[in-house]
Amino acid sequence: MLPAVSCAGSDDHDVAKKLKETGKIVSLEQVLANVRARQSGRILEIELKNKRDQLVYEIEMIDDEGKVHEYFYDARDGRLIWEEYGESEETPE
Repeated sequence: MLPAVSCAGSDDHDVAKKLKETGKIVSLEQVLANVRARQSGRILEIELKNKRDQLVYEIEMIDDEGKVHEYFYDARDGRLIWEEYGESEETPE
């Protein structure tokens, strides 16, 4: 059974740090290196979530053309499990 991980609280960093120190998840740096190798851009949001008893890093970024990309990584081994490409973040005039 995996520990509950909440992304809304102020203890998120501490929870993630403990999970990393105990070897239950890979480092965020490792996952971010993979994201940056796939796509250049600016990171908008990073979350560590428990989805269906699987810890998942969710990383949202915006590329140089304004398109939003979301990457979902298995936090246990750093493997990419899903990616989505969204609409432009530009606001209509």
